[in-house]
Amino acid sequence: MIGKYWKQFKSGSDIRGIASDNVKGEIINLTNDAIEKLTLGFAIWLAETSKLDFKAMTISVGHDSRISADRIKSIIINTLRSIGVNIYDCGLSSTPSMFMTISSLSCIGAIQITASHHPSNRNGLKFFTSDGGLNPENIDRILEIAQDNKFPPVSKKGNVRAIKAIDYYCEKLRNLIKDGIKSKTNFDKPLSGYKIIVDAGNGAGGFFANDVLAPLGANIEGSIFLEPDGNFPNHIPNPENDIAMEFISKAVIDSNANLGIIFDTDVDRAAFVDSNGQVINRNKLIALASAIVLEKHPNSTIVTDSVTSDYLTEFIENMGGKQFRFKRGYRNVIQAAQNLNNSGVDCQLAIESSGHAALKENGFLDDGAYLAAKIIIQMVNMKNKNKSLEGMLDNLVEAKEHLEIRIPITDKKVLSYSNKIFSKLKLHVNTLKSCEIDNNNLEGVRIKFRARWQEGWCLLRKSVHDPIIVINIESYVNNGLVGILKTLKPFLENFPGIDLSNLNEYINSHKINI
Repeated sequence: MIGKYWKQFKSGSDIRGIASDNVKGEIINLTNDAIEKLTLGFAIWLAETSKLDFKAMTISVGHDSRISADRIKSIIINTLRSIGVNIYDCGLSSTPSMFMTISSLSCIGAIQITASHHPSNRNGLKFFTSDGGLNPENIDRILEIAQDNKFPPVSKKGNVRAIKAIDYYCEKLRNLIKDGIKSKTNFDKPLSGYKIIVDAGNGAGGFFANDVLAPLGANIEGSIFLEPDGNFPNHIPNPENDIAMEFISKAVIDSNANLGIIFDTDVDRAAFVDSNGQVINRNKLIALASAIVLEKHPNSTIVTDSVTSDYLTEFIENMGGKQFRFKRGYRNVIQAAQNLNNSGVDCQLAIESSGHAALKENGFLDDGAYLAAKIIIQMVNMKNKNKSLEGMLDNLVEAKEHLEIRIPITDKKVLSYSNKIFSKLKLHVNTLKSCEIDNNNLEGVRIKFRARWQEGWCLLRKSVHDPIIVINIESYVNNGLVGILKTLKPFLENFPGIDLSNLNEYINSHKINI
């Protein structure tokens, strides 16, 4: 059984922790010793699963722009080298490019040092094999090995070779765009005449503007925050963040660009802004990606997470597809898509509302830059037919309001307490006339609200990582969020093991008569 110390590093299918002391009150737990043991845990797990000796292994190591990256990379490389493993030091890299090193550089595994969009003092490790990212059970095994502290003796040291793996990745993306557009007049510069700008959020994604778009002829003037800076001085590098989206939207309008692209820190997520400055993320991004996929695969199933809108389901079905609404968490939607394909159901896309999008044609790797390339191809091909990219979303009905509220669970038995709430909530909803349980749901409790003053839906679910009940709400009428929360509040007040401060604060700051 994994103890509390090692369990703190598990974040779904990743390793995460506090890696820098630049935030007051937060103490480093991703220490040198912890990193060394986690690295050894991965190497030993690889040896167990591959049946290879350490000396026969090559592992690639890369990182995003975080301020703790150099310290962590040095420990990982020295640790792997000490047991005879050969290493490719890939330097500043995107997470998807690190997965690509397994095939392009014949690596048995890859390690990306990243904590996605989390604050600058955080960092973590993403592990890859030829099968893709690890699942939570694999992470459990690595933590068990680290905890057991039984490691091999020092061996003949492995070799280290510095390489720019991102160059191989950029070449792949350039070729993807050229082949997708198939310009008869300018094959090498198919983006000539287009202004496409990138907001890298000071993460690792600046390469997409400089080394993918510009060489293909795109005008990238007006791109922002391309320089790597692990302090993230301008905005959170998160395509779900409203402030971040305001930056890229303004940049598109100011630059009169055809398209804006924003990445998270390690480029496995993306969101977009159309030529009118309108944001394309969450439901709109899923709709756009689905529309692109369904043009080529008209009967495909699209796997999404649990927090998508009812109107998105209608949009996908009206295009001939089928939505499979699964659980929150990018590894969950990817695994569900792979399982569907294995069972004989054609599924070409797994996509989470956060911006993680994985296409079957790309090995179900969640890859923001690959999605960006596909959307650019679609934009150019649509323009050649005198149509617009944004026109593909004309039939998607959007919510007027959306909200996520996090309710801390203070009861020590977090899982059983949340399950108790969910079970009683289902019974409670059945006594109400204005709403009903939505059974097209596999996570928590989803409720449809049909009253004229609160038309919409909400989902109560246990957080993937934290002792928190998350309430996701969408309303199709103005002030519907408050109406939905006021309906939930009397029920939730019956449970002393949750903290309703965030819910009460929202209701009190939005005074309306219901």
